[in-house]
Order: sequence, then C-alpha cells, then structure tokens
Amino acid sequence: MVKKKRLRFIAEMARKVRAYRELKSRPRESQKYSLDYETMTRPYTGKKLPVLAWQDVRRESRLFSLLAGMRMFGVGRLFTRKSWLEDQTEPSYWQITKVKVDYTAENMDHGKAWGIQTFKGKTEEQVKEVDKVMYHDWRLIPKHMEQQFKDFQPLPEPPVRYVHYPPLLRAMKLAQHKKAFGTVMAEEPMLPLKRDVVFNKDYFIKQEQEQKRRDEAAM
Repeated sequence: MVKKKRLRFIAEMARKVRAYRELKSRPRESQKYSLDYETMTRPYTGKKLPVLAWQDVRRESRLFSLLAGMRMFGVGRLFTRKSWLEDQTEPSYWQITKVKVDYTAENMDHGKAWGIQTFKGKTEEQVKEVDKVMYHDWRLIPKHMEQQFKDFQPLPEPPVRYVHYPPLLRAMKLAQHKKAFGTVMAEEPMLPLKRDVVFNKDYFIKQEQEQKRRDEAAM
C-alpha cells in the first residue's frame, strides 16, 4: 500500500510568504534605472555612464519618456533607435503591443514594454519584451512614415556556398598544409558545397586513358 504524502500546510504557506517578500523586495524599474544627470551616475548601482553616452543622455529620450506622454502609452505605435538609423540601411523598429508602467515613478516614465521587433527588415512572429528601454536613443516614428517602414522588402539572402570542415577533417587539412609548406594556414579552410566540373573533350579523353591503364594493370 502506497503511503499518502502528507501536506505540510504551514511549510507551504511559509514558502509562499518568502517568495512574496522576495518579490516585494526587488527594486523597481524606477529605482534600478534612475539617473543623476549632474554626475551621470545611477544611484542604485553607483555605476557611472560611459563618457560617449553623455551627449545622447542630454539630447535623446528613453523609451518610457516617450510612452509616458502618449495616448494608451503608445500601444500600436512604432519606435526605433538612433543607433539603428545611423548604422543600418534596412529599417529596424519595435511595434509596441503591451506596456507595464511602474506607477511609483514620479512621471510614470519607467516600466516594461512588449512588442514585435523588425530588425533589418525582417519581422519576428512572436511578441517579446523590448530590451534596452533605459537607453537614451529611442525615437518615435511619425504616423506618415510608418507605412514606409512596413512596406520595406528585404533582399533574399545569397545561397550558402561554403561551410566549415568537420573538426577531424579540419585538423587533417591544417596538418597537411603545415607539412607541405612548413607554415600555419592563414585562412580558415572551407568546404565548398558545390563542385564545378567542366565536362569538355579533354576530360573524357583523360577518363578513357585512366580506364585503359587500370585495365592493362589488371591483366
């Protein structure tokens, strides 16, 4: 007879209380990412922002600084980043689908956001949390430009022509090269997926000659 497992109600309740206290003791978004603009330091962690980021901190906006002043906290709108606009030719942006605001923040300009990301013209299917919302380089895409971003068609990716050798074959290729030339191969050996063979007249003549030599050797 299998002995029934006793339910320890007090222990289970204590575990839930500890988990609740741990959750309540976690720092809020407004605490973790608050910034002293005079010293460029985050008070919670004591970390100082990189000097290269100071100019963007003074001129650009965080994502929630933009969302806080918008209707329904910007749900449905498109947002991009300054670094994407400067470094990429293909459109990259987020379409916001859900926002969880930290209401303890003074201006409600902290929290978490979720959306659908389009990176270099390729749109993902699943909704995920927007990362780096605390960075000072977010920009709102105007309404009249949203369709221009959405209508972009990415170029098809070129076919893969070469792949890396398996570990054992790679080691053999490197050893052969070092034995033949006495130096280490400068470039990584790659295995072609397609072998170009030209079937001209000389090719068939050589094949016939090799076949005759094999037949004579066998006799």
